[in-house]
Amino acid sequence: MDARFTDEQDEIRRTLRELLGKRCGPEELRAAVDTPAGHDPALWITLAEQLGLAGLALPETYGGVGCTATELALACEETGRTLAPTPLLATAVLAAPLLLALGTDAQRAAVLPRIASGGLTAALAVPGPALATALAGQDRHGAWAGGGRAGGVQARRAEGGWQLYGQVDQVLDGHSARLLVVAAHTGGFARSRVLLFLVRGDATGLTRVRQTALDATRPQGRIQLRHVPAELLGDETADALPALARLGDTAAACLAAEAVGAAGRVLERTVEYVGQREQFGRPVGSFQAVKHRLADAYVQVQAARSAAYYAAWAAATEATDGVTVTAAATAREETAGALALAQALEALRRAAAEGIQLHGGIGFTWEHEAHLYFKRAAGDELLFGPVHRLRAHAADAAHVFEEADP
Repeated sequence: MDARFTDEQDEIRRTLRELLGKRCGPEELRAAVDTPAGHDPALWITLAEQLGLAGLALPETYGGVGCTATELALACEETGRTLAPTPLLATAVLAAPLLLALGTDAQRAAVLPRIASGGLTAALAVPGPALATALAGQDRHGAWAGGGRAGGVQARRAEGGWQLYGQVDQVLDGHSARLLVVAAHTGGFARSRVLLFLVRGDATGLTRVRQTALDATRPQGRIQLRHVPAELLGDETADALPALARLGDTAAACLAAEAVGAAGRVLERTVEYVGQREQFGRPVGSFQAVKHRLADAYVQVQAARSAAYYAAWAAATEATDGVTVTAAATAREETAGALALAQALEALRRAAAEGIQLHGGIGFTWEHEAHLYFKRAAGDELLFGPVHRLRAHAADAAHVFEEADP
C-alpha cells in the first residue's frame, strides 16, 4: 500500500477546498438549509460542472470522471469541513453506485449521464431507520425492509410494470431528489425477497415531506407510496442485499472521511479561538489544561483520518477487477469501513464538544457555528451508528470472539 496521494488527488482536494471556502461560509450554509430543498442547487451544479463531483466515481462512458472510492472519500472530507449543503452523499455515494452495479444498459445510459452532469439528484430509500443495517449486510434475509404481509414497502406486479405501497422515513434528501431508489419486498409472505425499484420524483401517488431533523445540514424526507408506478432496477435476478452490502464499504469510508473533515475543521477553529480569547490577562490556549485537551482531540482526529484513508483504499481495492487477495486481507478490508466510521464519529463528537466548551459562553448559543458541527456528530451517530454497534459488527465479521476449533 502506497499511502502517498497522487497529484490528481491533491488537486481534487485543493480545488474543492478553495471553491467551498468561497461559496460555503456559515451564512451561506444557514441560508441553504433554510430552503425547502435543504441544499444549494446552484452550488451543486457548479461542483458538477467545474469539478465533476457528481460523477467522480462513475465511468467516463457515462460522463463521469472515472475515479475510485478513494477520490470520492477525499471529496467527502472536504465537503465535511464546511458541512457543504449538497446532495453528494445521497446521490453520488449511495444511489449512483447501485444504479451502476444493478441497472440494465438502458437504465445506465438513461440515468447516469444526467447524474454526472448534476442535472439529476437521487436518493436511496430503505424502510425505517435501517440504512446502516442494510449497508452493513447484517441481515441476509432483508427483514429490515419490512416483509411479511405488512410493514416496509411492498411491490406488486401491475399492468405494464410494478406498483409500490408503503412508507419510508428518514430518507436522505428524499423530499427533493428527482429519482428515488426504493428497496421493496416482493414475492408474497412465504417467498419474500428484496428488490430495488426506480421511482420518479413526480410519480403519481407519491407524497414527500421534509422531516424536522436534529442536523439541518443533513436534510431528510418521509415518502409515502400509494399505487406508485415503479421500474425494477436491473432484472429479477439482481439481488439487492449483496449489492447494498458491497455499497456499505464505500459508504462507510466516505462517511468516515466526511466526519474527519468536519472534526478537523472544528478543531482548527477552536485552536484559533483559544489563541485569541484572553482570561486572567493571558490567552486561554496558553493554559496547560487546555493544551492537553486540544492535544488529545488532535491525536484522536489524526488517528481517525488514517483509519478513514485506509478504509477508502480498501474499498477501492475491493472494487478493482482482477485483484487477488488472501482471505485474511479480505476480512480486514470488510471490517475497515465500520471501524473507520466508528473512530471518525467518536473523533467528531469529541472535537465538537471541546469546541463548544472552549468557546465559552458564546459556544453554548445555538447561533454559533460550533453547534452545527455538534449536531452533525450527534445526527450521524443516530443515522449510521451507534459506535459500539459498528465495532461489534466489525468484530463479528472478523470472528474475533469465536472460540477456536479444538
